[in-house]
Amino acid sequence: MRAEGIETVRRILCVFPRYTSSFGTFEHAYPLTDGVQAFMPPQGLLLIAAYLPANWPVRFIDENIRPASTEDFEWAEAVFVSGMHIQRQQMNDICRRAHAFDLAVAIGGPSVSACPDYYPSFDYLHVGELGDATNDLIARLARDPSRPEQQVVLTTKDRLSMTEFPIPAYELAEVKKYFLGSIQYSSGCPYQCEFCDIPGLYGRNPRLKTPEQIVAELDKLRECGVTGSVYFVDDNFIGNRKAALDLLPHLVEWQKRTGYVMRLACEATLNIAKRPEILEKMREAFFVTVFCGIETPDPDALKAMHKDHNMMVPILEGIQTINSYGMEVVSGIIMGLDTDKPETGDALLQFVEQSQIPLLTINLLQALPKTPLWDRLEKEGRLVNDDDGRDSNVEFLLPYDQVVESWRKCMEVAYEPAKLFARYQHQCDYTYSQRIKVPVSPEQKSWANIKRALIMLRNIFWQVGVLGDYRKVFWKFALGRLRRGDIEGLIGPAMIGHHLIMFARAASGGQQNASNYSIRLREASVPAE
Repeated sequence: MRAEGIETVRRILCVFPRYTSSFGTFEHAYPLTDGVQAFMPPQGLLLIAAYLPANWPVRFIDENIRPASTEDFEWAEAVFVSGMHIQRQQMNDICRRAHAFDLAVAIGGPSVSACPDYYPSFDYLHVGELGDATNDLIARLARDPSRPEQQVVLTTKDRLSMTEFPIPAYELAEVKKYFLGSIQYSSGCPYQCEFCDIPGLYGRNPRLKTPEQIVAELDKLRECGVTGSVYFVDDNFIGNRKAALDLLPHLVEWQKRTGYVMRLACEATLNIAKRPEILEKMREAFFVTVFCGIETPDPDALKAMHKDHNMMVPILEGIQTINSYGMEVVSGIIMGLDTDKPETGDALLQFVEQSQIPLLTINLLQALPKTPLWDRLEKEGRLVNDDDGRDSNVEFLLPYDQVVESWRKCMEVAYEPAKLFARYQHQCDYTYSQRIKVPVSPEQKSWANIKRALIMLRNIFWQVGVLGDYRKVFWKFALGRLRRGDIEGLIGPAMIGHHLIMFARAASGGQQNASNYSIRLREASVPAE
């Protein structure tokens, strides 16, 4: 579906802001690939681009790949921007640059929807999801694309059903330059974890696309050149378990039809381990990774943050169950919780060793607006909003320096190369070996795909195996994979492992933020209005 009834033609420039260095965007892996420059295509802006009137010319620029140029701004009649809190300074900088060309700038997405006051310089604030506010914005620009005299705030009251969403305009993005493809099936999560802003922004009753829409989007991603992996960016893939079960047979059939050329990944709550009927279908659909917000192995902490559903099955048992279906678990971990003790860091490192999870995103607790955590800490006078030298806006119960030092130690020890590759070896032996054996499709045997693999192997062998200071650890792992003819099992861990090692070294040395949500050192050189 597109916006209809608009005859006036407007040229719209959609600009996605840069990310700064992050544990979860894998930028240290990009030099080992065949030309990757960014993490995932942004769903929001590409959805809006597809929703605009069919006769409106649209350009999409992801500034993680290249900055919007003078020619781009001179071409445009209005600029659309979207992003998250951590991209706040970059979004304000895009607005400043667009205003230099006297262009009206509209901002939408999760950050402005939660905190409109963060963006005083923008001409239009689009608060909420795709819907009547979007139609109002389009109609206003159709009448007059010039900047309004004062800021206009448009708030969605009537959301467009996800069954009416158009396929995101993947054709506008340079999809071959992304680490992963992305796709969205649902929006919202039924749980109310204290630190999470998803229920407040998108609701507790997940809204859904149809399986037919998802299949059409996967076909579009393939048509545009996505190969390798596609990540379901849903807030919780099993937020509606019946819907997930309805979708999975369609994904299985799609994989069979296309020759299993895509590996799938998603985010889900750990209680997915209690649903073997879902896990079995996910295995058949070739899901290979599940991101679980484990947050902490401490039951008291889980109860305090209202994440009791993580205790529906013992955590280590749940991880092993998911692994047994061929899916690697990636985990989110939070430090700085009120229940943390001086020995919490040591307990976390013990959990890392016991769980054999290679990739854990370890962050300091950060209070986000529109969350119960924010409301509680505000009442307790424990929000720190005026000190950008801190990695967290939370006044911890433990001394701040002690929490940060514990975080740095965990990063250093957990991502010591020998320990990390030992965990990857465990995954090769006990997780990857449980995956279904898929046929080798003509596409996978094509010269283009073979060439891509050779380029990555060359880069890995040279930059890690020759120049890397942990090359002995790498070769011990790599030779084992090569002896088994497991090229994919070599390339994936080598690329991701390199990023984890390099990022963790910077983190333990104090050169990286201890929270993905911290604004400290976030592009300090970028001016913001």
